[in-house]
Amino acid sequence: MKRLFFILLACVPLMVTAQMVQPVKWTGEEVGDSVRLKAAIEPGWHMNIIEFGEREYDEEFTDSFVVTLAKTDLTPIRYNACDDKMCTAPEVWEYTSHAASGNEPIKNSKLKIQNGDRSLWLIFLLGLLGGLLAIFTPCVWPIIPMTVSFFLKKGGGKRDAILYGLSIIVLYVGLGLLVTLLFGASALNDLSTNAVVNIFFFLLLVVFALSFFGLFEITLPDSWSTALDNKARSTGGFLSILLMAFTLVIVSFSCTGPIIGTLLVEAAGKSLLAPTLGMLGFAIALALPFSLFAMFPQWLKQAPKSGDWMTSFKVTLAFLELALSLKFLSVADMAYGWDILPRWLFIAIWIVCFLGIGIYLIWDIWSVSTPRKIIRAIVIIPSLAFAFYLVPGLRGAPVKAISAFAPPMEIEGRVVFNDYEEGMAFARQTGKPVIIDFTGYGCVNCRKMEAYVLDDDSVKTRLQNYVFIELFVDDKRDGIGDKNSAIQREQFGSNAQPFYVQLDPYGQQVADPMAFTTDPMEFIEWLAY
Repeated sequence: MKRLFFILLACVPLMVTAQMVQPVKWTGEEVGDSVRLKAAIEPGWHMNIIEFGEREYDEEFTDSFVVTLAKTDLTPIRYNACDDKMCTAPEVWEYTSHAASGNEPIKNSKLKIQNGDRSLWLIFLLGLLGGLLAIFTPCVWPIIPMTVSFFLKKGGGKRDAILYGLSIIVLYVGLGLLVTLLFGASALNDLSTNAVVNIFFFLLLVVFALSFFGLFEITLPDSWSTALDNKARSTGGFLSILLMAFTLVIVSFSCTGPIIGTLLVEAAGKSLLAPTLGMLGFAIALALPFSLFAMFPQWLKQAPKSGDWMTSFKVTLAFLELALSLKFLSVADMAYGWDILPRWLFIAIWIVCFLGIGIYLIWDIWSVSTPRKIIRAIVIIPSLAFAFYLVPGLRGAPVKAISAFAPPMEIEGRVVFNDYEEGMAFARQTGKPVIIDFTGYGCVNCRKMEAYVLDDDSVKTRLQNYVFIELFVDDKRDGIGDKNSAIQREQFGSNAQPFYVQLDPYGQQVADPMAFTTDPMEFIEWLAY
């Protein structure tokens, strides 16, 4: 059984790595003063050459691409590949004598689209934060003594404690892999802006918030956890540890469910790896204290017991869940054009939520012990300060700290087209160059870049030289999003957002694309006009 577990554990990174598709393999062969370059393309895929010296291509290569050049004419090749479900991000490959045996994309300083790793790290860190929050919820914290009791009776040591933690990680990462494999990249992107999904998670977070406020109790059937716990105690070896880990997952779901759901929807559309990495971060943070308490049960005597502090934590978490629930309602509202949650109302509710945290915790602060007064003060001060920080947002201030969650703000002094043909026609009439902003209502990095870069005074001044076309790829009205997404994939070889393209008035690309950045100067340096 242990061998089966370690085989399963070893497969996790292999399955994760398998999501990194690379359907084009480049090789180069020197023949005298010439070099024969060949791209082998996997079945079911086609390759688009985006940039290759002075050559222009208007066809798709579905089997292979071969070209022979003089060594003095060698230039980098910028390309991407698509199948019927997805497109890879553009890559740059250049032949060098030591790289003749395989495909080695190079780092091109002009190619500003290599930001996928940053988003994946953010999802992993959000998972860690979610796991840390879950530890202190009333569904998880009380399980720690039960865990210690189980391992003391079992007589296990450090090995069993480590196996227990790894079992928790495998279960949660398995959930992330299952979501990834079931839905795939394109479906996950649609899932992140689907009205039904977003409204469901909005209502789910509201319901759990009301439960944490004490209006009612949400629990899974006791028979589930009791049966699993009894089975774990009566079973020996690794199976009992795995069942104990599964018991933790079932019993804690009432509190971890909304955190996991929020994490998976936030990861949707980032990449095939994102749900798995998010669940990995969540599982590591959640499993660590259980493994440590199982390994060193004497620490349990020093841990605080469940009590009034747990109630305070529940109410604080309830206010946070109410605030975060608006993110899901807002995405559905914008994607379908309902206009029920304008930016000012979104900010007003956030102000109420953070004022609520501060007022609730300060209400009976004099009745708690000195250490808890200090802990409460650590939460009260930033909560009230953040609420007052948000107030100018009611009058149109950028309030950049919530730019990733709130609806986009109107940027003054900028004329925006939301239709590609209309924008290009206006550019031809005026002779102005074009910037196309491929964005999304559910795109967190898009909101951050708008607040930190596009709203910068220096950037706004430079953008007056351009016709600005803003294309939402997840607009659900009348196929608008599908049309915009097709333009990005077919004409510019990308399906990631944010994604900025510079064109001359006649549609010719004048610079490499720009992706996510929070540095206005980097964006200004990228501008050609």
